[in-house]
Amino acid sequence: MDVVLLQLLTGLSGASSLFLVAAGLTVIFGVTRVVNFSHGSLCMLGAYIGWTILTHLPRDPAWFVAGVLLTAAATGLIGMALEMTLLRRVYRAPELFQLLATFGVVLMVQDITQWIWGAEDLPLPRGRWLRGGVEILGGRFPIYDLALIGVGPLVLGLLWLLFTRTRWGTLVRAATFDREMVSALGVDQRMLFTSVFALGAALAGLGGALGLPQASANLNIDLTVITDAFVVVVVGGLGSLVGAFLASILIGVLQAFGVLLLPQATLVLAFLVMAVVLVLRPNGLLGKAQATARSASIACLVRPAPTALKLFAMAALLVAITAPFWTEPFLLSVLTEALISILFAASLHVMMGPGGMPSFGHAAWFGIGAYTVGLLVGAPLPLALPLALLVAGLIAAAFGLFVVRLSGVYLAMLTLAFAQIVWAIAFQGVSFTGGDNGLLGIRRPGWALDAGNFYWLTLGVCLGGTLLLRRILYAPLGYAIRAARDSAVRAEAIGLPTNRLRLAAFTLAGAAAGLSGGLFSYAKGSVFPTYISIGHSVDALLMVLLGGVDSISGPIVGALAYTGLYDMLLRATSLWRLVLGATIVVLVVAFPEGIAGASQRLWHRVRPT
Repeated sequence: MDVVLLQLLTGLSGASSLFLVAAGLTVIFGVTRVVNFSHGSLCMLGAYIGWTILTHLPRDPAWFVAGVLLTAAATGLIGMALEMTLLRRVYRAPELFQLLATFGVVLMVQDITQWIWGAEDLPLPRGRWLRGGVEILGGRFPIYDLALIGVGPLVLGLLWLLFTRTRWGTLVRAATFDREMVSALGVDQRMLFTSVFALGAALAGLGGALGLPQASANLNIDLTVITDAFVVVVVGGLGSLVGAFLASILIGVLQAFGVLLLPQATLVLAFLVMAVVLVLRPNGLLGKAQATARSASIACLVRPAPTALKLFAMAALLVAITAPFWTEPFLLSVLTEALISILFAASLHVMMGPGGMPSFGHAAWFGIGAYTVGLLVGAPLPLALPLALLVAGLIAAAFGLFVVRLSGVYLAMLTLAFAQIVWAIAFQGVSFTGGDNGLLGIRRPGWALDAGNFYWLTLGVCLGGTLLLRRILYAPLGYAIRAARDSAVRAEAIGLPTNRLRLAAFTLAGAAAGLSGGLFSYAKGSVFPTYISIGHSVDALLMVLLGGVDSISGPIVGALAYTGLYDMLLRATSLWRLVLGATIVVLVVAFPEGIAGASQRLWHRVRPT
């Protein structure tokens, strides 16, 4: 009984820390509708700023509380500056482009933080009171964790009073339901949004500072925290503080007991919980159906390419075909990876553009294709690559049956949950996947050992796959998929099976991504769990968004731009994240429709049809 109680208290302590960060994300999304990927960076800044402040204060409880509150205020000011300089410019952009802009901020903050505080972890020197404990049923429980359990309900209560008993809170709740009406009443929405973002950032900083006694300040906090916070917010229901609190308790307690009962599942337990909740309750525990996401005017995806673009494409193809004759081996390997990235991005574009289904876990299909080839050691390449496509497509079809009912962030987070489950299987299945050591020794056939020959094979497969996807989008199936995206009600009224069409797009995207993963395993000669990581899924998302969701050529342009820029910056400067993040932010602000979309708009303005 004592072990059960201690684990329960441990789970509640973790839930309280999780809720503080998730509450800030919930507050920001509830009013601004911004999916703020940089919220984890604000939490990381809170940890580093808190370390700086607390190490210069006396080590007693009163000064610790003062330092934590000062950290929250400082992080809130940073969040206010971020909202006023960047996010205010992208409020009217589609939600996924806002996500792209905030991811650019993540990259920038990473390098800035490393430049200021260094790359080493910074543990907080713990005073005597932080090392103390209390006896509970014969077991010893840290007194700090016990105090932390009370912080979550306290913050929830204060937020409830703020939102229900103040004029500012009334305006915030009104803006949550109807922004236009609030603006019509004369309320300055800009200042309201800025204050809300500052509050959310302060909560993130508070969570980062309060986590210092249990973990050091480090550069991995941002992505770890934002993933966990997104899970909590989605399970609880977007915009629901009470839902986020209940979800924090649910996940925190399950993780605490999972360490004892299911240690193999601890890496993905939160994602398993999220998957089950979303399948049973598509809007989360206490969430309500979201209004249709803001979107840019939908571009005509079937407009014929102008003659100049066709000539340019033919010239580019000629250059690509002749590349092995005039490039050095290193550049040829970079071009090979760029071609694989084009097919990977094109596969995601089928889902996001015509299909209207965002994905945060598209790397799952890429990894499944790669591991299919890796496990078929000795199988001929002409057999292994089609099997990679087939296996990824079949698994995507099976998973898609549960996904196509969802939309927006809920759908994207469920794909993330599946990707994390696949990653955990690859990471922990040492007996057949090699675990963290990966699968090595994936050899190409003799004729493909030559870099030029393999490049031509990759060019043929990736170009053929991308053109086939493009042809499908111009076929009746593609028109039907876009009709289901634009208006499901009208599509169903004329007899189109919308869920089946979405499933077809999902399956097609998974199969194409699996093919690109199979090629990548041959290019590298190995397969690792990192192929399925969140970062790899984000890479695909960046390629599609940079190129433009509403353009057929978007994923091609985006993949070439992102891989080229990434490779160039990686070799040119140690601050490549800062430059890449700033470039992404500038592109989002200047070209919210993506590079290809902006070029298409400019072309038709200069040469109207």
